Amino acid sequence: MRRSRRVKIIATLGPASSTRETIKRLFEAGADVFRINMSHASREDLREHHTAIREIEREANHPIGILCDLQGPKLRVGVFGQPIMLARDDKFAFDKSEAPGDETRVELPHPEIFQAIRIGHHLLLNDGKLRLLVMSKTDDRIETEVLVGGELSSRKGVSLPDTILPLSSLTEADRENLAYAANLGVDWIALSFVQRAEDVVEAKQLIDGRAAVLSKIEKPAAVTDIERITNESDAIMVARGDLGVELPLQKVPGVQKQLTRLARQHGKPVVIATQMLESMISAPVPTRAEVSDVATAVFEGADAVMLSAESAAGDYPVEAVATMNDIAKEVEQDPLYDQIINAQRPEPDTSSSGAISAAACSIANDARLSAIVCYSSTGATALRLSRQRPRQPLLALSTSKATARRLTIAWGLHCVLTEDPNSVADMVTRACRLAAREYMVELGDKLIVTAGLPFGTPGATNMLRIVRVDAQAVRVALSKPETTGPSFN
Repeated sequence: MRRSRRVKIIATLGPASSTRETIKRLFEAGADVFRINMSHASREDLREHHTAIREIEREANHPIGILCDLQGPKLRVGVFGQPIMLARDDKFAFDKSEAPGDETRVELPHPEIFQAIRIGHHLLLNDGKLRLLVMSKTDDRIETEVLVGGELSSRKGVSLPDTILPLSSLTEADRENLAYAANLGVDWIALSFVQRAEDVVEAKQLIDGRAAVLSKIEKPAAVTDIERITNESDAIMVARGDLGVELPLQKVPGVQKQLTRLARQHGKPVVIATQMLESMISAPVPTRAEVSDVATAVFEGADAVMLSAESAAGDYPVEAVATMNDIAKEVEQDPLYDQIINAQRPEPDTSSSGAISAAACSIANDARLSAIVCYSSTGATALRLSRQRPRQPLLALSTSKATARRLTIAWGLHCVLTEDPNSVADMVTRACRLAAREYMVELGDKLIVTAGLPFGTPGATNMLRIVRVDAQAVRVALSKPETTGPSFN
């Protein structure tokens, strides 16, 4: 059940895709990872989705990733007796009084904002529709001038693009949801409201290796600290919706390219998200601009592209996944695709495993080999190969279900469970057999295999071998599927 594309697809589950039957159709249409958004889902929803996805995984005997997206802190104004209208140049204040707001003031029930905000900073209200400038402040009151006006009503969101808040990215509810999701066995935890690398470190300490951490880059402060955040994260997401609220819209495409290339340099998967096929929430086909948007992310070398409301709440969730799948396949067949991808190829990392992985890709290209096979218990070697974006199919062999599932988010990797080889001969035979079984090679093809000696030692990739696929390997692969060793069945 190998995909005929290398970029991965993440589909968000929601009211339009809550049944097992629909989730299976989304998987068959091309979804590699399923996202459960805890801003809208309950723990019961998470548990039910997890159960359904694992059942589908067992039926397909193919790894499926599960991403639990934590809500993060939500900053909102207090209540109004009735909606108000603010006009440009109006004066408006925020304070700590619980009295209903009016045309002159409203409660701001977040003491951290009063502590951190400074004169000259901006407040954005109602998804950025209103923009206010801080003119003065005290410990209990913030006086502003309206730069862009509009209607304001109870509990609308507040964004602070210039202010780094003394807040953790995890609320108490997030901590409880994180513990529940990690114990349940999700593969990825997505962190919202990341401002600094310390937010990622805190989450990783709580997760304690039970899941990988994906940092959502949605605040200007995160862009400023992106090198450290990327170093600490297992993957990053360009969350263009919230990022486009707090940054000028015209800056978002450049930030997207910057983060995509930075993540690849660090060998970390990068996800492009938000409004990719937005019109398919209510229409069976996307706009031409949306097709170009998805294609740009694929051309740029993103590891994964993500659907949000399109698959969670839209009228055409399966069609949205199928459309994204078709766009990705077409882009990857374009004559310019390899040229663009190769132009961005990073230097190998300085480890011996990094050098082996880069050499394997270089040899596979120069010798016109048919596939690259790696044994990877933790996924580190597989990610190093993926980082090079080779032309050849990438087959990652692992003894770990957790590793195989986490790698479903990474570019080009097709993961299969197997036992550790017991000798170099067994390593070669197993690699040829499984590559043939997955239709990556045919009789007489050559492939390259990377592994570590001694076998079964994490982080010990130190050898590679070029081998030819013989008749015995093909015959066994096609007539005797693997019946021993680890399996999703």
